[in-house]
Amino acid sequence: MAAVTLRAQGVRVAVGARVLVDALDLEVAPGELLVVLGRNGTGKTLLMHTLSGLRAPASGEVLLDGQSLATLGRRSVAQRLGLLLQIYEDAFPLSVLDALLVGNHPHLGFWQWEGPVDHAIARAALAAVDLQGMEARVVATLSGGERRRLAIATLLAQQPDVCLLDEPLNHLDPQHQIGVMEHFAELARAGHAVVASLHDPNVAARFGTRALLLHGDGRWLAGGIAEVLTAPHLSSLFRTPIVQIPSTLGAVFVNAGSG
Repeated sequence: MAAVTLRAQGVRVAVGARVLVDALDLEVAPGELLVVLGRNGTGKTLLMHTLSGLRAPASGEVLLDGQSLATLGRRSVAQRLGLLLQIYEDAFPLSVLDALLVGNHPHLGFWQWEGPVDHAIARAALAAVDLQGMEARVVATLSGGERRRLAIATLLAQQPDVCLLDEPLNHLDPQHQIGVMEHFAELARAGHAVVASLHDPNVAARFGTRALLLHGDGRWLAGGIAEVLTAPHLSSLFRTPIVQIPSTLGAVFVNAGSG
């Protein structure tokens, strides 16, 4: 697997006159799992769309292996970078397997049909998110959590070197939240670069190798987990008192604000 690096260079994310992220300089290298935290509306999703090339930055540029995303074809990008969207809509009544095989299309030639290797990749992706045996199910019959895990499996079937995950734990129960994060942490250890926007600082502290905090007014803070995920930084970020409690599992953060 090629070692693919994603870099934001002076990136500004804005909506109209409102600047959400300003002058972001950030590199995500193979082996890293960068966790992104911020309140609702601070630009996490828009940043993910910008890093994936779906949305142009207001200024600056995003580089994939030293090449500007703006100069790369979408097929070339999709072969190396995958985005898990926060919300999916199913336009066609597909089976789980058919929906999943769409993820592998960037690696197929023009008019090329999926073969045994592609089906094996798809089934391995289903097993990774605990959906094995559901290949024939119609997507519309899945629960919200199962549909979210199918979206994750579709990304895995794409086999990108860089994984951008916009709130990957939406709709997932605690067991599958941990299972999904463990899988992406393992991918990072295997040489992938992973970026995940999360709401839970405890999950972020447990699985992240670095953190990026977005305040929504242009300000941001990036660095190592121990440096960035602290009670003072999180209290400022979420605008509520956060305290850190000692634990054998590492940092445990608790919202100490009044109800």
